[in-house]
Amino acid sequence: MKEEVRNIVVGMVTLVVLVFAAGLSFSSSKLDTPTGITIIAEFSQIDGLAVGNEVRMSGIKIGTVTGHRLDPETFDAVVTMTIKPEVKLPNDTMASIVSAGIIVGKYIRLRPGSSKDLLKAGGTIEKTEDFKSLEEQVGEIIFLATDKGGDSK
Repeated sequence: MKEEVRNIVVGMVTLVVLVFAAGLSFSSSKLDTPTGITIIAEFSQIDGLAVGNEVRMSGIKIGTVTGHRLDPETFDAVVTMTIKPEVKLPNDTMASIVSAGIIVGKYIRLRPGSSKDLLKAGGTIEKTEDFKSLEEQVGEIIFLATDKGGDSK
């Protein structure tokens, strides 16, 4: 009889801990809908950029990636993001996809331009820079290191 009571108590404690853990995970998840203005950027490749990834400027989160799709005509990746309404972006802002670290995901880095005209809601960032994988970067370094400055014919 004592063992049955002990099993019931352990089961109840386990259930309470699981409910608490589930509540914590839902409260800290990215289930909230981002608010702000929506802007678009087109990239030729977005390798690993996901919905929910951050949009940053000067290292500060100013928005969230809210969607991505393939343009059927140009075959570019069209990325939709929501930016905080108080952030006013010049229309010559540049968007780059960068890695947050070796293991962590990617984010979009925005670098403001010098234009006095502002990007409007639903506008498109024209200047973009694609993500370069570690393999591509190493290949470029090796090519630069082995290039002798032209043909030696």
